[in-house]
Amino acid sequence: MSLLSVVTAVYEPEPEYLLAAYESLDSQHLPAGWEWEWLVQEDGRTGAAASILPADERIKLGYGRHNGVAITRNLALAASGGSLVKNLDQDDILSPGVLARDIAVLGEDGLPEVHWTVSRALDLLPDGSTAAVAGDPPDGRLPRGFVPDRWRAAAYRLPVHPATMCLRRNLITALGGWMAVPGSDDTGLLIAAGTLTVGYFHAEPGLLYRKWPGQESGQARHTEPVEWNARMSLIDERARALEQLWAQQSVPAS
Repeated sequence: MSLLSVVTAVYEPEPEYLLAAYESLDSQHLPAGWEWEWLVQEDGRTGAAASILPADERIKLGYGRHNGVAITRNLALAASGGSLVKNLDQDDILSPGVLARDIAVLGEDGLPEVHWTVSRALDLLPDGSTAAVAGDPPDGRLPRGFVPDRWRAAAYRLPVHPATMCLRRNLITALGGWMAVPGSDDTGLLIAAGTLTVGYFHAEPGLLYRKWPGQESGQARHTEPVEWNARMSLIDERARALEQLWAQQSVPAS
């Protein structure tokens, strides 16, 4: 049996939203021979997630010190066992069929040259309506370098949504998991993955990205200029270093 690990960092979760995330995962239909596990890692030790979620042997609860979302996701990664790893934020909702689409590309019968996938995301607004985000690329392969090049050209704005990522396990572990930068750890991982390897974009929506007052990316501190520029600069510097190393390894030995 092949396994896809879904990783969720939890901190002071809204019960309604965390249950909606679970229900969206529970309703996924996977190809024959596949199953999922959900690594719900709490950033702390309050037991909040355990008090909200139902008993389900596919859910693996973890706890740790209060270290922030990147370390919390990486602790969940360490406890996971899947050959594929997908992120799911505690307040977002997976769209029907998204796991099957990820597996179709990254599974044993998929596209071996592709190492990660992203999907179209729709903003889920407080009134329950959804809104599309303009600028998605066409459905299909994303060449190596496409995402970081577009990101730089757009003043550090991504052309695809990092919350929709699914990656081959050997890629995510080789890159050190989620990058230890505040609020942009998924951007750091996606930029590094896109620098080294080919990806795939699913034009069919794969995620409802919840917009609500409590979300971290909606807080003023997330876009405070000094910190924002520092972490974007570090993500960019790492990507350029990876690109340089790739180029050196690609040159035949004399």
